[in-house]
Amino acid sequence: MPFVTPVSSEQAADKAAQTYERIREIFEVSEIPEIFQYMANVPAFMHDFFMNFRKFVLTAGKLDEKRKLLIACAVVGQAGNAKWLEYLQTFAAARNVTATEVTEALAVGATNSMYNVLFKFRDISGTDVFDGMGIGLRAHTFQGTSLDDMTVELINICLSDINGCKPCTAAHVQKARQANLSDEAIYEAVQCAATMVAGTQYLRSIGIA
Repeated sequence: MPFVTPVSSEQAADKAAQTYERIREIFEVSEIPEIFQYMANVPAFMHDFFMNFRKFVLTAGKLDEKRKLLIACAVVGQAGNAKWLEYLQTFAAARNVTATEVTEALAVGATNSMYNVLFKFRDISGTDVFDGMGIGLRAHTFQGTSLDDMTVELINICLSDINGCKPCTAAHVQKARQANLSDEAIYEAVQCAATMVAGTQYLRSIGIA
């Protein structure tokens, strides 16, 4: 059970009420999504998050909206937050994202995290003895989905960063550049991921998974 309660539209005041109005206007909804009602307990956080979410997750820049949404889904999947994953899928149809692609993004993220555990261990183990051992882990998932190479590499970069795997992050940045992704596009992907980390961290902190 969350230890804070949602803030209704009638209860919202000042900055929270103003942000609610922006949410209704931009998302074209009458009811404020529950996720934002929980955030409204800290109006400054809700305002910051909403602005970042709109700019870095839902708006095209160097990356199109579809890639950003798939990155966001992979991040919330990594966080194990079903509430966020359910909410993100409300934006899927408008961005031509299918349920299959969301599921594939989650599988790519899970496979990447498996590799992160191995390569981060090699990096921090204090010895190079393990570097000579075979990887031994299957990862055909990276080439076995309908997602293009750019999307796969962006998911890999973001989750490797979140998981703190330096060698994986560096390797996937190099692969992304070889796939003709600009540094600005890579950075935009990380901004998208960072935004979703904030969103999932808040919900987890108050007891919502």
